[in-house]
Amino acid sequence: MWILLLIPFVGLLWVPFYNRELPDLLGFPFFYWYQLLWVPVTAFLTWLVYRGHPEREERQ
Repeated sequence: MWILLLIPFVGLLWVPFYNRELPDLLGFPFFYWYQLLWVPVTAFLTWLVYRGHPEREERQ
């Protein structure tokens, strides 16, 4: 499950992939909306990894 957290890491570090202006979305260049799209995707992937691990007892 931890491998899922590498997806946004690689997707955002591979700058030549998204270092362009087209296609634009609602007037925003691809560079900006591509990065903003990763915010909910990363949150969802983090949630999946969290839910994939067994529940741990609270330590007191």
